Amino acid sequence: MNETLAHFEPFPEPPALILEYIAERTAEESVVDGPAPWDLGALSAELIAPMPAWLDSVCRWLNGRYAWQPQDVIPPCWAKHEGLAYEIAALAFARGDAYMEAGSSVLWHEQYDRFLTRMNKTLGKSGDECRVGRHEERPARFQLDAWRTTAHGATKEPAGRVKEMAG
Repeated sequence: MNETLAHFEPFPEPPALILEYIAERTAEESVVDGPAPWDLGALSAELIAPMPAWLDSVCRWLNGRYAWQPQDVIPPCWAKHEGLAYEIAALAFARGDAYMEAGSSVLWHEQYDRFLTRMNKTLGKSGDECRVGRHEERPARFQLDAWRTTAHGATKEPAGRVKEMAG
């Protein structure tokens, strides 16, 4: 018998705790009204705890299957790039839904391609260093420091700059 496809590895399963949470959230008579599991910043400490290991296995799986060019490699420091972490989580959960129907899986692959474009835009030149294990901190950090934070964590532009812009 031909074993050409026998070596294909399945997509990593989400952690059991997350699967239970999803089932509770989507039950018809659900009393759970929590955030979506891909909204990493909104998850409780208990729910976020298993996510890094799972998302890392997702990145390894994606790299192993799809990264044929250097710019397609999700860097090992993906978790240090907050925007990437959010996108990888959303992409991972979307894949589960997409494989319910063949047409949806084609759309997921288009989403994956758009993810790669956004990832490379986000990483910019530092992506090459990150991909070989030399993570660079966010190069635009100095620009973000100009935005002061309020007591509630919201950003607020310095008053002097507002007056200057107003003319």
